[in-house]
Amino acid sequence: MSNKQRVDLHNHTTLCNHANGTTEEYVKRAIEVGIDTFGFADHAPMNFDPKYRMDISQKEFYENDIKFLQEKYKSKIEILLAYEVDFMQNKTLMLNEILNAKVDYLIGSVHFIQEKNSDLWGFDNPEFIGKYKEKNIDDIWADYFSVIEEMAKSKLFDVVGHFDLIKVFKYLPNKDIKLLAKKAMSEIKKANMVLEINAAGLRKPINETYPSKELLELAYEMNIPITFSSDAHEIEQIGFKYDEVSSLAKSIGYTTCIKFKNREKIVVNF
Repeated sequence: MSNKQRVDLHNHTTLCNHANGTTEEYVKRAIEVGIDTFGFADHAPMNFDPKYRMDISQKEFYENDIKFLQEKYKSKIEILLAYEVDFMQNKTLMLNEILNAKVDYLIGSVHFIQEKNSDLWGFDNPEFIGKYKEKNIDDIWADYFSVIEEMAKSKLFDVVGHFDLIKVFKYLPNKDIKLLAKKAMSEIKKANMVLEINAAGLRKPINETYPSKELLELAYEMNIPITFSSDAHEIEQIGFKYDEVSSLAKSIGYTTCIKFKNREKIVVNF
């Protein structure tokens, strides 16, 4: 009997205000496409940007909903409970109720860069795409990875969400990406974090996984573990291009990935 598992740890719910489909439909779809371990990691509440996340008043409902499904489907699929937390340079915007929540893991993601004039730039939001033209692209990438570095140093999270999200609209640096990312990757290693291979980039203008193959090669050289994520916001995105993504990981040399239970890592073959 093979002990290989299909793991998909980063998926959303309608509570984030930009996803479709019920949580139960997500679970049924995950079973249908052969996922063994399926993680809900919806956008966590925080004191900023309420349009794209659940409200703190919905925390209990969210957690109870996932626990209900864990019980209902326990003979068919392992379901994990998590949050995707926006790491904010102004740490007061993040909520302790979330950082200390009793979950299986926390994904730390960077969606905002603090500008010098103290504005926050939501760099992956098409509304604010114009900003890419206002600054040197290498500086933008350096700023982004310095926030990732800070996130890793905080030691608040288990998984790094979409490591090179800054490439989403294909504004690529002139400098070597590996050099730009190296310090951030070193801090991820020090913090004992896991890098997700996130398939959502294959649905975006950049049309490649987060992180890219070359950054995954760097992670492999540094012995940083990986996990897999569809980042599904719709039912048909569950397990998105899973075989393609797992083949990419294998081509680099990875044979195992990580799942979690109560913030503890569990290594499985894929």
